[in-house]
Amino acid sequence: MSLERRQFIAAGLLPFIALARPAAAQAGWPTKPVRIVVPFAAGGTTDILARAIAPELQKVFGQPFVVDNRPGAGGNTGSAEVAKSPADGHTLLMGTVGTHAINPSLYPKLPYDAVKDFAPVTLVAGVPNVVVVNPASAQKYGINTLPDLLRAARANPGRLNVASSGNGTSIHLAAELYKSLTGTFMLHLPYRGSGPALIDLMAGNVDLMFDNLPSALPHIKSGRLKALAVTSAKRSAALPDLPTVAEAGGPLLQNFEASSWFGLLAPAGTPAEIVTRLQQETAKAMAQPAVNERLLAQGALPGGQPPAEFARFIEAETKKWAQVVKASGAKVD
Repeated sequence: MSLERRQFIAAGLLPFIALARPAAAQAGWPTKPVRIVVPFAAGGTTDILARAIAPELQKVFGQPFVVDNRPGAGGNTGSAEVAKSPADGHTLLMGTVGTHAINPSLYPKLPYDAVKDFAPVTLVAGVPNVVVVNPASAQKYGINTLPDLLRAARANPGRLNVASSGNGTSIHLAAELYKSLTGTFMLHLPYRGSGPALIDLMAGNVDLMFDNLPSALPHIKSGRLKALAVTSAKRSAALPDLPTVAEAGGPLLQNFEASSWFGLLAPAGTPAEIVTRLQQETAKAMAQPAVNERLLAQGALPGGQPPAEFARFIEAETKKWAQVVKASGAKVD
């Protein structure tokens, strides 16, 4: 073929090459670092899970996956920031049961729509909460078991205080549900994440907490916190000798269950191809023996469900927690 002929063909293909560039660019995602927004302070379970999957995704996609803590307003601040971000796959949210199933019922007005503003990617993990007490507080009030907590709370109305990772979190709602079912009053102290709350709990500035198990577990094992029960329907493999609230709490708490979950979401309008790739690679990462075993040892149950299944799960959880909010009488304070 002559040089002139090749040049003519190339010139004729130029418009088609130009048209194909956006698709090629999308196929080449990510083209820059991907930010995973954690809407709570560092040190809590949301942060732990984000930092567990970020390096695995970085290996696969060849771009940094950076965890960005944006705490405030029970997770609403960071969630709203992601909702308003470009839908190009470069900003993700590590959402929680609080940000996407509890807050819509708890807050009169949210700075985001938990359904319309997000594209669910996948459930990362589900975890039980655990009732933990500061050892000095446990000694002061004679709290060694869950029934002891009930006796102490009834004998000292308003003197015991209970920390949470923020208004609307499962940590907050688990405590409110406990108070509602037992008819007790304990002062709620919301923090900007489990990390800061745990620091104050271990320092003795707070008496107890219904924390997510992964963030509390190291401190339980070290003896800096005393565990009374897990809030899940079944015992946790990470603490098999620890009873559930339903087991240990007597007739008043026989149906108690208040677990947490965490999942990746993208801004609404993010291309389906990107969402699918993220879900598939996250599921693969969670299935790796090293990652899977580490999460199980921390009390987390790895997820990985497809986007449509995760969306249905969020819908069901929103209905469930709306009933819990109503039954507990929880309010944003």
